[in-house]
Amino acid sequence: MTEFTPPLREIRFVLRDLVGLDGIAALPGFEDATPDLVDAVLDEAGRFAAEVIAPLNRPGDSEGSRLAEGGVVTPTGFKEAYRRFVESGWGAVSFDPAHGGQGLPYALSVATLDMIQTASLGFALCPLLTLGAVEAIAAHGDADLQATFLPKLVSGEWSGTMNLTEPQAGSDLALLRSRAVRDGDRYRITGQKIFITYGEHDMPETIVH
Repeated sequence: MTEFTPPLREIRFVLRDLVGLDGIAALPGFEDATPDLVDAVLDEAGRFAAEVIAPLNRPGDSEGSRLAEGGVVTPTGFKEAYRRFVESGWGAVSFDPAHGGQGLPYALSVATLDMIQTASLGFALCPLLTLGAVEAIAAHGDADLQATFLPKLVSGEWSGTMNLTEPQAGSDLALLRSRAVRDGDRYRITGQKIFITYGEHDMPETIVH
């Protein structure tokens, strides 16, 4: 797919009539999510997905990523699209302003990122995994970890990965055997992880596993 028409009418219906975004916007902290702002964000996300992200599918399929000296090189256009994604703040829509986020409702972030993911999932997996890293550190990291990692991950300067499955497990996650055992002020990790999506690439400054 090299063309993408964002379903803005349907997205607005879902946010307004099913999700009840107006009610969410009335909650403390979400006052900026006015109807005019929401419309503008959706319009721009749709334009960005259609014009910048969807065209990545062709080089993604025809070229693919390749291993070169110094690391993995992504297909033509990916690095530039990621730079524009970061500069536009698409990965920061719903995160805490204390870490550089925009503090808008999560439902709006889901809608904007859904358009980007639909336009090119091959590209969008990178910021999608970064969102998971942000949520994990925000929920479980101490103050020092949050101060070190969250601003860079929220901004997109750094990207995150998910290290989940193992050689003996595949999709049966009940078979996972890797473990971390506390040893003083650190953990000793045993086991092996495979299939680390976007575990190496040339788009961000640093990759956080």
